[in-house]
Amino acid sequence: MSATAPGPAGLDIRSEGQGRRLAFRGALDAAAAARLWPEAVRAARGARPLTLDLGGVTGLDTAGAVLLLRLEREARQAAWQGLEAGPLRALLDRTREALDRPGPRPQEALPFLGRVGEATLQRAKGAAAQVAFLGESLVAGLGTLRAPWRLRWPEVLRHLDEAGLRAFGLTILLGFLIGLILAFQSSIPMKQFGAEIFIPNLVGISLLRELGPLMAAVILAGRTGSAYAAELGTMTVNEEVDALRIMGIDPVAWLVLPRLLAAMLVMPVLALLMNLAGLLGMSVVMGTLGFPLVAVVNQLQAWVHLKDLAGGLAKAAAFGLAIGLVGCRAGLGAGRGPRAVGDAATSAVVGGIVSIVLLDGIFAVLFFRLGW
Repeated sequence: MSATAPGPAGLDIRSEGQGRRLAFRGALDAAAAARLWPEAVRAARGARPLTLDLGGVTGLDTAGAVLLLRLEREARQAAWQGLEAGPLRALLDRTREALDRPGPRPQEALPFLGRVGEATLQRAKGAAAQVAFLGESLVAGLGTLRAPWRLRWPEVLRHLDEAGLRAFGLTILLGFLIGLILAFQSSIPMKQFGAEIFIPNLVGISLLRELGPLMAAVILAGRTGSAYAAELGTMTVNEEVDALRIMGIDPVAWLVLPRLLAAMLVMPVLALLMNLAGLLGMSVVMGTLGFPLVAVVNQLQAWVHLKDLAGGLAKAAAFGLAIGLVGCRAGLGAGRGPRAVGDAATSAVVGGIVSIVLLDGIFAVLFFRLGW
């Protein structure tokens, strides 16, 4: 706020015995106060007395008032001149009152138990938000089952293409290399016992039961889970998700369900491709060891059963659902800062990998109890 109309500002400093006179002229606004501040403070420091002559001041704002009050505090004795009752005095009085008010109390550091409690409370709030998001997704999914025409099928097809078709090359390459490496590593100890013929049994069961779905899930978490989080995080930062809520559109049904359905549908296909590519890589190694393809096929037929493949594909679908949920939750829960999108993508990848490992352990115990 300003007391009067502005004009050019200046400062005249004159010595008067042991004291000094600081005569201001013109408009003492923020720009003038910043320019005159160092010189004025040096002149006022320790002056006895200091006379502040405001007779030539034509304008004053709060920045200029703070400068004048600072000069008064720097001097040992201060006297005002040219400061009659009026807008300049009123502004100075209001500024003095504001500066004399006690500031906010500094935040005290919490004790160790307090910090532990605060961290625990934040974790509990995060867990509650995740459970709430899971419930919202379940309710939205049940609503879509009653009215499937509400689901955005073109969006589902787009995510199927991005998460599945575009990942086929990477999946086949990694599957081939994993089968190759497993066969080579298995051949070293088995060769000591003349048991190289059992390498297809080991690699086939390992791929179909564990490594195929697990490695495909890691690929999906790194490619698609992070993409889900980045897309939804950008929409959250740009307040597009809030705009959907204002228009009465459920963001979970509109944005999350197509991504979840695409992730669930594409994961068994990726796991199957990973299995086939791994078996192909293993067959190449067996050929270098002198075993024909027919011997490899006979071993797989004898030891690998349909339940192994079915169990792996069921696990893959569950992994896809978990990765989609974690990625979408990370995106919708993104903050508002410049690092929000990057943090959401990182959280989606880390959370997706942790979730599939936990699910894999649960499936291992379940299959053991079922005798699979």
